[in-house]
Amino acid sequence: MKAVIRRDKRLVCDEIADLTPGAGQVLVKTLACGICGSDLHALHHMEHMIDLSRRAGAPDNGFDPAADTVFGHEFCAEILDHGPGSPKTLKAGTRVVSVPVTLHGAGMEALGFSNRLPGGFAEQMLLTEAMVLEVPNGLPTDKAALTEPFAVGAHAVAKAKLEPKSVSLVVGCGPVGLAVIAGLKAKGHGPIIAADFSPRRRAAAEKLGADIVVDPAVENPHERWDTLGVPRSRAAQSMMRMMGNTIAQPVVFECVGSPGVLQSLIEAAPAGAQIVVAGVCMETDKIEPSIAITKEIELTFVFGYTPDEFALTLRQLAEGIIDVDGLVTGSVGLGGVAGAFKALGDPEAHVKILVKPNG
Repeated sequence: MKAVIRRDKRLVCDEIADLTPGAGQVLVKTLACGICGSDLHALHHMEHMIDLSRRAGAPDNGFDPAADTVFGHEFCAEILDHGPGSPKTLKAGTRVVSVPVTLHGAGMEALGFSNRLPGGFAEQMLLTEAMVLEVPNGLPTDKAALTEPFAVGAHAVAKAKLEPKSVSLVVGCGPVGLAVIAGLKAKGHGPIIAADFSPRRRAAAEKLGADIVVDPAVENPHERWDTLGVPRSRAAQSMMRMMGNTIAQPVVFECVGSPGVLQSLIEAAPAGAQIVVAGVCMETDKIEPSIAITKEIELTFVFGYTPDEFALTLRQLAEGIIDVDGLVTGSVGLGGVAGAFKALGDPEAHVKILVKPNG
């Protein structure tokens, strides 16, 4: 079968071995798979990514970042066949999504970051039968494929210490920031300030429910805190409390992942704010802890999602609680993947591109 392979830091469309489902597995046809920011980074920096992951204590499954890898972990697929002894709870032809992990006798494979099993940039995949979820309510394939990235936003929101009147600032409205905005709205939180330099991304943030959308080149988004009832200084907050007023927890979601952003937020955020770090900075960064200590800033780093958050996100997409109309701005076959990676370097060109390996 055909797949797009990362080989020598290039994307190559080539043939790979056909797959046979083992016990507890299903063979699926990939219908659509999103290109993630981590895919863009991994194309040229996979070795560094894996080194950092292992230093963080992630299990070493023998993955060789220099060997052939088929990316793709944001997918919707169709069941083709079942492994031996399968209960066949979901029949062939059923559209499914799954947390991108496949179990086997020797352990597990993280789809999209595996030398043994292909991810969603291949015509077919092997999934764990017990982990697949049927796409409900006639949810279109393109929207179902967004379950995984929007689950990331749901997890970031779940880790935030939000109160009924909390004000949230989402810094960076790429796919992660948009998922955070959707997660906040799905839980009824607001007001939400969204900040991004890109007009296209700001428009997407507004569509997903951001209450205030700011171009940082024109306006400092932190100037909005006071107008929304959150004084930035400790002294002003104390005065407000002495007057019998309460201040709900301010929360900043860092969704950029570039050096210097976290320090800038520590300096600009209101005293006592929680900064939820969802943007993945792959470089060594520097912060000044004394400022964070003086302001009693709380830093919360988040990663991935739980199976329950994944399933909830699928249901919210199916029920229209999260409306992703218009976020998929392009689709390509396997032959167009390398070009799509280049196109995604321009935030004005696309929001999300899906790979459709079977046409």
